[in-house]
Order: sequence, then structure tokens, then C-alpha cells
Amino acid sequence: MTQPPPPPPQQPPQGGGFGPPQEQPPQDQPPQTPPPAPGPDLGKAPQPGYGYPPAPQAPQTPPPAAPQNPPQPPAGYGYPQGAPAPQPPQAPQTPPGYGYPGQQPGPYGQPQQAPYGQPQAPYGQPGYGQQPGYGQQPGYGYPQQPTMPYQPQAGQPGGGKKLNAQMLIIVAAVVAIALIIGGGVWYASSGKNEGRENDTAGVSGGTGGTDDGNGGTTSGKEKAPSDPSAKVLFQVPAPEVKNDSTVVVSGSWLTDKAYVKSGIARIVGYDRDKGSELWKLPLSGPVCQASRHVTDDNLTAILYQPAMPTKADPSHGCSQIALIDLDAGKRLWTKTVKTGDQLINFDNITLSGKTVAVGSTSGGAAFDVSGKLLWSPKPADSCYDAGYGGGEKLVAVRKCGSYDQRQLHIQTIDPKSGKVISEYKMTEGIEYASIVSTNPLVVAADVGDSAGDGSGISDFFSIDGKTGKLRTRISAPGEQFAARCEGITRVEACNLLAVGNDRLYLPTEEHDGTGKYSQTNEIVAFDLATGKQTGQRADAGDGYTISPLRMDGGNLIAYKRPPYDKGGQVVSISGTGFKETTLLQNPATDAVRDVETSMSPEYSEFLYAEGHLFMSKVYASKRSTVREKEYLAVGFGTS
Repeated sequence: MTQPPPPPPQQPPQGGGFGPPQEQPPQDQPPQTPPPAPGPDLGKAPQPGYGYPPAPQAPQTPPPAAPQNPPQPPAGYGYPQGAPAPQPPQAPQTPPGYGYPGQQPGPYGQPQQAPYGQPQAPYGQPGYGQQPGYGQQPGYGYPQQPTMPYQPQAGQPGGGKKLNAQMLIIVAAVVAIALIIGGGVWYASSGKNEGRENDTAGVSGGTGGTDDGNGGTTSGKEKAPSDPSAKVLFQVPAPEVKNDSTVVVSGSWLTDKAYVKSGIARIVGYDRDKGSELWKLPLSGPVCQASRHVTDDNLTAILYQPAMPTKADPSHGCSQIALIDLDAGKRLWTKTVKTGDQLINFDNITLSGKTVAVGSTSGGAAFDVSGKLLWSPKPADSCYDAGYGGGEKLVAVRKCGSYDQRQLHIQTIDPKSGKVISEYKMTEGIEYASIVSTNPLVVAADVGDSAGDGSGISDFFSIDGKTGKLRTRISAPGEQFAARCEGITRVEACNLLAVGNDRLYLPTEEHDGTGKYSQTNEIVAFDLATGKQTGQRADAGDGYTISPLRMDGGNLIAYKRPPYDKGGQVVSISGTGFKETTLLQNPATDAVRDVETSMSPEYSEFLYAEGHLFMSKVYASKRSTVREKEYLAVGFGTS
């Protein structure tokens, strides 16, 4: 987990919170600070340089293509989770935008301007998350705080050193002022009828499939084609961006017929095989966040701004909540919520069953897909719902107490009434938590800011969603594992991990491979009942970096980022024997590989289903230099 820390949070609201009454019978709470499970054991001694900067690339070895161009803040950037925050930040009177005038462009030509339309207000807006997807039920609503994509580490041979603690603190202070709205990255969802109410696609899913009696589940629906060789199906050109701005374009989904992608103040449905436009839905302002969940009838939800930003008015806030029909390409309704006479700018959005839920530092609200308001913030409430995890269940991250004595309540709630079903109270002092999965319930947190790398994860908490009792706690040292969560405002913003078969699947950090100058990594599994590793391990192979995308029934779908002379792969890994099957193999030509490696699982949206792999960016920006053609999205497919 090699990401710098995020900015400190906005001061807690004076009022507002989760609408429904919170009174409930006391429950036996498990120890709030259970001893962590033994540190991860990968089953073999780490290779030389494991966890350290990779060896320099051999001069004669062609380097990999530059990664996608996410906006990069000055002096590095990361998620808020890793940086200590000794005291609440004070709202600046005139907060500067992300990137100052005259600032030099970042690596790979990354723009230094604030995301287009980014609010210039105190931190507390939403940001990034996992992939919405092909009917995916796991969750990933993106809050409006744009948390920038992670620094390229895993997947980039010859990656750099991690930032030290002092630098992380400095970066967090700078970023706290600059970042407000969000876009993000989310992970692939499942195929037709997977990821619906009974599926486990993506990182927030449950077990999926049927119990096979051996601790796993039956295989999923993705079948290997007779020939996994793939070709480029289409490429969507990057939209034109004016005023040297960076625009949030997060949000992508798959239906039976369409690949749907957010653009600049619009959402477009493309033919899955040809890339031709099927429909276009204009919006009044940029998309801030998008739910990665989809209902059985292909409805999803987004947050967006009420108007296009201008130089005079760089942000209008992420106050608009909309339900989108992905089949018809229509906006079914748009709602807002007020506290007093002020519109609430929401940080995250998710979907569970027929309920659309949004969270913020002013509290949470929810609507039925019919548009009926189910609950909204209550001014007299001393606690507030910072955000929700969706999918099979609806889980709230409820914050109580003052800034320096915060306590997080992880509540499984009834999505129709808001009634609390179960509650787990985390130890005081843990400021942020991320919902990795709602069924089974898995939460990630950086306890005591001990991750040290800005990944937002030092431990995972496996919780019984029915009783609220802690099942086990899993230690996941940042120097060994590459998963990451934002958690500050986007409580579903986790990637590079998956949950299924009552197991947690994590990728290791890159380390030396067996070949000269090669790097590689593995995916390992943890038992959510015991917290121990199962002994299962999927090796990426020399030069490849493997990342979990989602569950497919009892199987794990993963992407292999390629070395400089090969194409990437999508593989299915069986939940029981960890047998690997290639589902898709991309071409190894220079032109195709350059397009493929311009995006990566760390900071792009990846969707895979039925022999189709779609990659897309979450930010669009005006290039500061003349470069090769940029793409918003690219589709690959097998014959």
C-alpha cells in the first residue's frame, strides 16, 4: 500500500445526522481493541528488495508506457487516511485551488490545476471509489471530494520510494486546502444478474455462488473462450477541456447492451462491441460521484453539480442527487436535501436494493427509487452519517463525539426504514473507516495512523452483520500489501482487493521477480472467520502485477498488468484450488500496449464481463504539452 496520506477532515458539523431514531437495546460488544492477527506470511521468504524501491531498469530493457494522467498535487498526493491530524483544520478564508499559477506540470504531463468545478471550501467533500459496474451490487459511491488517484507504485517497474512521515504530514496539510470535489476509481462489477441483489461482484460483495462443501463456492458465470486472444474494440477520445482545468469524469457501468461512461457534464451509452453512441444524457454540471451499484432493472445513482463551473464561480457544490436509467439513457429524477435553508453538498452516494443513500459531514439522507424521501439529517442529532456502503446490505459509518474524541459506529441498517439492525463501535481515536464489503461485513481502517504509507489500511475488521460482534481482526501492514481505501469522505472508496467465499483477497506489494530486473507480486487470501491466511496464493508471473477486480460466484476475477513486451490479461482464479484460467489476452504490439498501460487498476476504472474488458479514466484535463492522442476509455474483446 504505497500511497501518500490524505488531507485532514473538515470540522464536524454543528448538527444533522442520520434521520431515523438510533435508540436500540444494548449489545454485547466485543473488545474494541482486539490484538491484531499475526502478520501476513506469504509462504516464502521475501525476495531481495521486497517492500523497497525496485532495482533500476536495465538500460537495454524497454520501459513500460507511462501511466494514466491523474491530476497530481504539489509535493505528492495521497488519501487522507494515512496522515496524522493532531487538531481540526481551520477553514481557509480564501483556499487556493489545486495547483498554483505558474506551477510546473507533474510527471507524465499530469495537470496541476484543481479539478474543474472543484469547490473552494473546507475539506469534507467526497471523492473516489470502486468500479460501478455490470449490475454490480457491492458499493462504491463517490463523494464529491476529489481524492486524486494514487501515486503510481505497484504495476510500475522501477517505482519510487515511499514518502517519509514528515513529508506525508506536509502533503496532507497542502492537500487539505486544495481538494474538495471528487472523482475516483472503482472496480469492475459482474455480468448479467451478477451484482444484483443476490450477487457479490466487486469488493463489497458477499460469498456469491453456492457452497461447495470445501470452504469455497461453485464456479461463477465467466467462462474461458476457445481463444482468449483479444483485440481493441473501440477507443473513446478524451473530451476537450478548456481553461487548463481538470474535470472529474468518474463513473462507468455495463449492461447487457451498453458500456456507459461519464464525460464532461454528460453520461453516454456506447455499443459494447462497436463503441458507437447509443444514447447521450446531458447534465447541468460535472458528475461528482457515481454509485457502482445497479438495480435489477439497470438503474443507478449519481451526484452532480447544478451548473458548470466558471472562473468566477469555480464550484456550485455537489448537491444534485439523480437516478439514472442505464437502458433508456434517461434521468428519472433529481433531488436535493437542505439543512435549514442551505443545500447540503454530499460526499458519497450508494445504492442498496431500492434505496439511494447519500452521506456527508452534514449527515445522511436516503430516497426510494420512486423518489420518495426516506430519511434526512436531524439538526438535534449529535451524531451524523458520514457515508454508506451499499450492495446486498446497507451499512452506515456514523460519527459521534468531538473531533479529538471521535467514535465510529458501523451500523447495518434497514434500507427502507433506516432502522438500525446491528452496530459495532470502533475504538475511540479511529477517525476514519471504509466499508470494504457489506455482506459479509468487512471494514478497513488505519489504526493509529500506523499504515505509514497513506493507503488508509493497517487493519481489516470482520464483523457479524446480524449481531454487530467482531469476528476477527486482520493485520495488513502497508509495506506488504497493496490494497488501499480513502475512507475520509468516500466510505466505499477501496480498490485492489475483493471479498468472497468468506475470504478477503489482497495483492502483495511488488517485489523482485526471478528474472533480471523483473518485478512481480501475488494475491493471497485471508479467512474472515479466523483472520489467518488460507495458504492460497496466485502468482502474477515475472514482469506482471496482479490485482483483484471482483468476485464471479466463487471465483476471483483479476487483471494482470503486463511487462514491457507483452499484453495484459484477465484471469479467473478458482475459489477452492486457486487454479488460474485465462479469460482474455490483450495484444503485445507496441501501439496497443501503450494504450493499455496508459491506464492501471490503481487509478482507472476497470470493468470486465463476458469477454469484454473496459478501461477508462476518472479525470480529463488539458494537456500542457503536445502528446500522443489521449483516450477517455478503451474497450477490448475476444472473438
